Amino acid sequence: MLSSTQLSTMLTLQDKMNKKVNPQWLTAGYAYLRAAMIESVEGIEHHGWKWWKAQSKDLPQLQMELVDIWHFALSAIIIEFAGDIDKSAATIAQQLASGRQNVTFDGKDYDFANRDILDNLQLMAGLCAANRFDVPLFIRIVEQAEMNSDELYRQYVGKNVLNFFRQDNGYKEGTYIKIWHQREDNEHLVEVLNSLDISAENYSDQVYAGLQARYPS
Repeated sequence: MLSSTQLSTMLTLQDKMNKKVNPQWLTAGYAYLRAAMIESVEGIEHHGWKWWKAQSKDLPQLQMELVDIWHFALSAIIIEFAGDIDKSAATIAQQLASGRQNVTFDGKDYDFANRDILDNLQLMAGLCAANRFDVPLFIRIVEQAEMNSDELYRQYVGKNVLNFFRQDNGYKEGTYIKIWHQREDNEHLVEVLNSLDISAENYSDQVYAGLQARYPS
C-alpha cells in the first residue's frame, strides 16, 4: 500500500508540475479524467485484445500508461479538494485502507478482484468517461500489470522529476540535450532510480540531483 509519505510526495509533485504548465490549473477546466480514459484504452491496446490477429503484450508500455493515468487521476483528486494536498492524500489513503474490492457502475456491481486486467481496464475507462475515478480498482490493475505500490511510486516520481528536469534545462526553448554520453535521458533516469532508496523523504530531490550530476555542463 502507498505510504503517507509517498502519497504526499506524489500529490505535491503533481501540483507543482501542473502549476508549471498553468499557475491557474485548478480552475482551468482541463479534462483530466478524459485523459485518463484515453490512457486506459491505450493500455488495452498495449496489452492486446484482438481475437482476429496475433498480438503480444507490451508490459513496459502498459505500465507506462498506468503511470500516466495516475498523473491525471491525482490532478482530478486535487481539484476535487480545491488544491488541498492533505485532504487529497487522506482520501486516497482512506480508499486504499478500506479493502474494498468492488465498484458499482451504472447500477451494476463489479467484483474487480476476480476480473481480468482487460475487463478492469475497460471498467476504469467507463468510470473515467463518467467523470469518476476509483483508486482501489486502479491499484488492482497496477497489481495485474505486475507492479506493486513501490514500483508505481518509483516510476511516477521518475517520470515527474524527469519532466521537471527537462523544463529546467531548456526543453521548451529547444536547448535541452536529450542524449548524454551516447545514451538517452530515460536510460540515465533508470540508473539513478535504481541507485536510490525510495523510502527517503527527499527521494524526489535525490532523483533530480542524480540527473543533474550526470547532465553535461
